[in-house]
Amino acid sequence: MYEKDLAALRSRDEEVAKIDPGKVYDLPELIDIAERTNPETRVAWERARQAAAALGLSESAYYPYLAASAFAGYEKAFIPFPTLQQGPGPSDVSVIGGGTLGFELKSARVALDMKWLLLDFGERSAMKTVAEEGLTAANVGFNAVHQQVVFAVSRRYYEFNSARQRVEAAEISQSAANTVADSARLRLEHGLATRPEVLQAEEQAARETFELVAARGAMSDALVELVESLGILPTTKLQVAPLPERPFDTDATESLEDLIARALVQRPDLVAKLSKVRASRAEVKGARAAYYPKFVLDSHVGWLDLQMSAAGSPYFGGNKPVYGAGILVSVPVFDGFARREKLRIAEAELAASEDELTHSRDSVMREVWRVRTQVETALHKLDSAEKLIAASESAFSASLEAYRHGLATYVEVANAQRSVASARSVMVDTRAGVYVSLTTLALTVGDLARPAPNPGGQP
Repeated sequence: MYEKDLAALRSRDEEVAKIDPGKVYDLPELIDIAERTNPETRVAWERARQAAAALGLSESAYYPYLAASAFAGYEKAFIPFPTLQQGPGPSDVSVIGGGTLGFELKSARVALDMKWLLLDFGERSAMKTVAEEGLTAANVGFNAVHQQVVFAVSRRYYEFNSARQRVEAAEISQSAANTVADSARLRLEHGLATRPEVLQAEEQAARETFELVAARGAMSDALVELVESLGILPTTKLQVAPLPERPFDTDATESLEDLIARALVQRPDLVAKLSKVRASRAEVKGARAAYYPKFVLDSHVGWLDLQMSAAGSPYFGGNKPVYGAGILVSVPVFDGFARREKLRIAEAELAASEDELTHSRDSVMREVWRVRTQVETALHKLDSAEKLIAASESAFSASLEAYRHGLATYVEVANAQRSVASARSVMVDTRAGVYVSLTTLALTVGDLARPAPNPGGQP
């Protein structure tokens, strides 16, 4: 039973994903897949729909309550009748016994009853405000989940491409190590190198081969992590587009003041905190409204058919319309101090939510400042890494050429080779760090994929 249900869920997930093994997916397409398949987005969507329904439920309190009813029945009962005796005086009457008068009753009634809360001094309005703020919090929570999904996929995408670039760098390093080993063997043939030099060069070539295998393994692991971030099966065959070349300007980042100002008005977590404050204020208002009376209009209209038989007589009666209306006033007098305690709880919750909002604002400002500093550092490191790799490649080329002509030692060319390999690795890590830090900054500010859900429709 369980196996069948779980297999059906798996088949539905595969149908939703529909990954084409022959297609090369870029980052926007990968994000689209994740948003359609990741269960967290679907859970957040249902939470938003639930909050929309809760708002509709709170608005229903403003409308009258109508109930149609129908009744038909038969009743047999009796009424006691006393036996009276007069005397001894003309005005003296006493009961000396009695009997009963039986009767039968047939009735049928159709009615429409209405109750309408006319005035409650703001309690319904407070509950509606709580529901509205709950819907706002659910919507921004839905957006926050989307941003987290986009961030996770983007980060895994950059990490996978970094791993792929490390493989390319390892292949270049392996080729360079083989070239140095060939040069060492050639020099040995001409008596310009020693056997230990050749062995060291071959050892370095073997080491670079090992590094290449390790890099390919890391790339495979990174691909698995990327696939998992999409919410699809890890066995799915997926081709990923390479990271496009993009120039970065170290002076192009926005000012810290602009970033903080934008983050304070659009961060989903801050909007949710503000919604919580507003909902808490409404709950305080509703708790205070419970001290005031409520005015309810109570009315009914219908048709009554009533037939009666007394002491075995023929049935007599009739049928006529019936109706009535009145105002019910309910005034709370004493409830064991329940209203007082509810008000205290609501006021404490309001104070706590206001403090949480203040703390969150301070945390957001610190977070934006820290991430923007990381972006600036990553951009400056990228500029230095570009200069480093250019210098190391030139040094290696010169050392290798000199080594081939007997003007440099193996130690010099081996050091130059290790330097250029290290520079390539630094370049790959630095470029990936720039992409990740820029994506983190977009997430921190609240710019990263801000969808606008419509809980009444479909995702």
